[in-house]
Amino acid sequence: MIHETAKVHPSAVIEGDVTLAANVTVGPFTYISGKIEVGEGTEIMSHVVIKGHTKLGKENRVFPHAVIGEENQDKKYGGEATTVVIGDRNVIREAVQIHRGTVQDKASTVIGDDNLLCVNAHIAHDVVVGNHTHIGNNAILGGHVTLEDYAGVMALSAIHPFCKVGAYSYIGGCSAVVKDVPPYVLAQGNHATPFGLNLIGLQRHGFEKAELRALRNAYKEFYRSGKTQVEAKQALVEIAKDWPSIQHFIDFVDTSERGVIR
Repeated sequence: MIHETAKVHPSAVIEGDVTLAANVTVGPFTYISGKIEVGEGTEIMSHVVIKGHTKLGKENRVFPHAVIGEENQDKKYGGEATTVVIGDRNVIREAVQIHRGTVQDKASTVIGDDNLLCVNAHIAHDVVVGNHTHIGNNAILGGHVTLEDYAGVMALSAIHPFCKVGAYSYIGGCSAVVKDVPPYVLAQGNHATPFGLNLIGLQRHGFEKAELRALRNAYKEFYRSGKTQVEAKQALVEIAKDWPSIQHFIDFVDTSERGVIR
């Protein structure tokens, strides 16, 4: 169903069970095929491909040559009806690839709201991206990666499959991440190692001096005290009573399956 206010260029090809909500625009030479839902006010520019079982929310902007919902690159994939689900107000720049999930995991690749995916970023199968993230040019999120809210992955960085990147953390450019990156941490390198807190990002997002001081103390306890990871976590429990952000750090470390960068 195409809403009467949607604008579709005559050269675009739309086939299958496609729903375009009010005020959607579809540019020239775009191909939309499958079970597709596009939310109100979304702008799809020229030469975009959207396939499979894919849902885009409201007011997204999809730039030329992006490919969304295509078959993933997992050898186990056998054509199952897996999905891509994208929230609202995301900016998906040129040549970004977002692949559908696999039945061996969540069967869905999920992107939240208000994210910026820069040129040629690759979002592999079963990735979960939160809200307000920044994924830089040519960055790669391997299969099953989780990227929490407000995290940043800068240009040419690669996140190994099954890794988690915590909230408000920042991965510097040209990094290779092979273990989990805890919340609030600045990481860089091949392989990525911690370089302190993401202070600039935290300040930009409204963290005040008292909380920043507590996070600094937590970081020093965990990374610079010489204690084992278990000993450091025990020391953080007392600080976390006053600061939910530090409790999130502890919970992240406790649930890490690949281990965190050290």
